[in-house]
Amino acid sequence: MNVLEGWIKLASAELGLSPADLDQQAVLDVARDVAHNVVRPGAPVTAYLMGIAVGRGADPAAAAARLSELALKWPSNHTD
Repeated sequence: MNVLEGWIKLASAELGLSPADLDQQAVLDVARDVAHNVVRPGAPVTAYLMGIAVGRGADPAAAAARLSELALKWPSNHTD
């Protein structure tokens, strides 16, 4: 088990979740896309927003795909 897997297992247990509930790669992919195309601090915030959406019933894969697509389309000169 690597450090990330150990952390996920521990954090999941602390929150009453199963590590199987997490699509780790989807979260990491969205975070990468946001960090590289929007702004680095947006990665954890976006992951949190994705978690809220999934908690409210959104499909995890669809939410991840929509957010990655949005980040990849983000204009490099965007100032908002």
